Amino acid sequence: MGVIDVANVSFAYEKDLILENINLAVEKEDFLAIIGPNGGGKSTLLKVILGILKPQKGTVRVLGKEPSKNLSHIGYVPQNTNVNTDFPIKVIEVVMMGHVGGKRPLFGYGEEEIGCAMGALAQVGMEAYADKKIGSLSGGQRQRVMIARALCAHPSILILDEPTASIDVAGQRDIYELLKELSKSVTIIVVSHDISVILEYANKAAHINKTLSYHDISNKEKTFPDHPRGEHFCEVELLQMLGSKKSADASEPVEKWRIKP
Repeated sequence: MGVIDVANVSFAYEKDLILENINLAVEKEDFLAIIGPNGGGKSTLLKVILGILKPQKGTVRVLGKEPSKNLSHIGYVPQNTNVNTDFPIKVIEVVMMGHVGGKRPLFGYGEEEIGCAMGALAQVGMEAYADKKIGSLSGGQRQRVMIARALCAHPSILILDEPTASIDVAGQRDIYELLKELSKSVTIIVVSHDISVILEYANKAAHINKTLSYHDISNKEKTFPDHPRGEHFCEVELLQMLGSKKSADASEPVEKWRIKP
């Protein structure tokens, strides 16, 4: 039993099939990158894992239970960080909302909660903004705050949907370096269009376009032997290389690269 087990899952909005017979096992301390075209089902799969959507077919288990029974173990960072810029709430207050089962703002937060929030902000390089209004931050800065909020729940699984979509290149690297470090103790699942996530940080990759193709890429030199580090790498090139890798391993063809139900 993995940290997350998705078995034979299909999901449709009315008659529009979005996910078809998805099988995926995510293990402890995996750093899984999920890629695929817009509308291919990436965000839908996340919502199924989170229990927001119920599949018409198949099962989902998070730490051996239905998602709704283990949500406290999942930290989730959505793609959209838009907030009401006129809402008078400070960054530190947003982060402290990540405490699961802790005190509510009405009764105040204790020193432990505040210390946890400041530590999470320091992890994402935002501690200097603790007393700033959340609405005064840039999109990238708000995204870092949302990651800090998720970390405050002390999750064993951290799921992020396009976490660096509105962050500059230097900031993106900082975020992924942080996630790589966190993956030593937390299972990381990232939906991203950034191929560098796969090349430099992830140890597993899943491509979703209604159906799912899974790849163990923990050995980068073996998986990408002919591509110089630091050079441009597009999604098409990546898929071609992984497809060629499947074909080349005649002795252990598809089974090595797919998760079985």
